[in-house]
Amino acid sequence: MEKVYKAGAVLAAIFMVLIVILTLVQIVGRGLSVKVPDAGEFAGYCMAASLFLALAYTFRSGGHIRVNILLHHVSPSIRGALEKWCMLLIVIIGALFSAFSIKLVYDSFVFNDVSTGMVPVPLWIPQLSMAVGALLFEIALIEETIHVFRGGHPHYEEHEGAETFNE
Repeated sequence: MEKVYKAGAVLAAIFMVLIVILTLVQIVGRGLSVKVPDAGEFAGYCMAASLFLALAYTFRSGGHIRVNILLHHVSPSIRGALEKWCMLLIVIIGALFSAFSIKLVYDSFVFNDVSTGMVPVPLWIPQLSMAVGALLFEIALIEETIHVFRGGHPHYEEHEGAETFNE
């Protein structure tokens, strides 16, 4: 699955580049007195796509912020139990988020929802990146939870403490 998570990250990076291109087109267009219809709206769609498509890869690589101050002050057995409890909780929350994201795309498709800008975009198209990203994230969460319950150390712990701060 690592290749799928990396593919999501690559797509996220492509959407980030599209944000830059759309922003530059708007800037140049304004300088030339040319209106670029809905460039800001499309940049917003790209931003959402880059955020959601990168979730799974960021999680697997330890890039998400974790508040683990409590975990450092308990015994290893309690830490393991808390880690498992948290993993189960986030799997449930992730499943709900994935399900509602998929339902949103489906409903937008069925009801033919379109954007309100100058260029009417069927909303299921930009919403699809959110649903795909949420689903990839849920798969990564389930995979990690199974790994932890089988006695493995969470992959995201490998990257804890790797940050350095220059003062």
